[in-house]
Amino acid sequence: MTASRRKIPEEILSAAHDRARARRERDWPEADRLRDVIEAAGWKIVDRGTDFALAPAAAPTVEETGGIVRYGSSRDVPSRLDEPSSGLATVVLAATDWPDDVDRAIAGLAAHSPEGVSIVVVADGASAEQEAALATAAAATNSDVIRDTDVTRHTDVTRAGPAIEIVRTAERLGQAAALNAGFRRATGSIVIVLDASVEPTGDIVGPLVRALEDPTVGVAGGWGVVSDNLRQFRDAPTGDVDAIEGYALAFRRVDAGTRGPLDEHFRFYRNLDIWWSLVLRDEGEDHPPRRSVSVELPAIRHEHRGWTSVPEAERERLSKRNFYRIIDRFGWRLDLARPAVTSD
Repeated sequence: MTASRRKIPEEILSAAHDRARARRERDWPEADRLRDVIEAAGWKIVDRGTDFALAPAAAPTVEETGGIVRYGSSRDVPSRLDEPSSGLATVVLAATDWPDDVDRAIAGLAAHSPEGVSIVVVADGASAEQEAALATAAAATNSDVIRDTDVTRHTDVTRAGPAIEIVRTAERLGQAAALNAGFRRATGSIVIVLDASVEPTGDIVGPLVRALEDPTVGVAGGWGVVSDNLRQFRDAPTGDVDAIEGYALAFRRVDAGTRGPLDEHFRFYRNLDIWWSLVLRDEGEDHPPRRSVSVELPAIRHEHRGWTSVPEAERERLSKRNFYRIIDRFGWRLDLARPAVTSD
């Protein structure tokens, strides 16, 4: 066992040894449960064969030459959520290793977004190629760079296209933490999570904003799923659905503060969208849930590299682990498995 210089609490060390024993006995559910206990206490565990290493969960936030800040955790990113909303919507993208995909998504947004749209790109432990591409994309879209609360903010002063802000992390934090970092910088009244595999071919912002003008709607998007039991989900046509897939998922900025943050145990992206959709819809067991609405969007879905780049056995394991989080919180809430019925 390897430890950091920070003293490890006895209960965390005990949980780590119990987890190592569970792994030796191939009791994977118990090993995953103990990992969650360790991570919830602010520590991370790295397996090294039959041994393990413990370290504080969050890397330090560092400022590099030139004023670039790399954040060790989403909580370190200066939040604007307590400020009044400004602008129509903020689109949040996570960027890691596929710069062409991110460039394509940004280009589509820049070409078709209405006035009042901003973009926050979270470079989550991004590759050198991804970082270089983001700098180029920001320079092409914006003409001036100013300092703003220690985040490099690219502000458009000569054209009506969306302003781009880049938030960088010190190491790869995972999907939920990256999105939480982006949410903290959102200024638009609507927040839209856009996967880099999606290429806007027209205005995707307007239809999502209009869907959320209905106060009964808690979440809207371009692709939805339904379920009879919250165990199996299937694709659904436009209209009322049970959850919105993370290709394009929109919600009110105020809900990022009142219903968030996202559970950062969702390091892998799969099923986070279902979990967040249910959180956004949930009004309590004694009240009708808010609606989830899928709308037609002018966009093309390309290869989802977050899925295809991961070996099949590993992505299935990570997906199942994430799905347990949905069951733990909503497994008995069948009221959320029936889309709201509206009268004509």
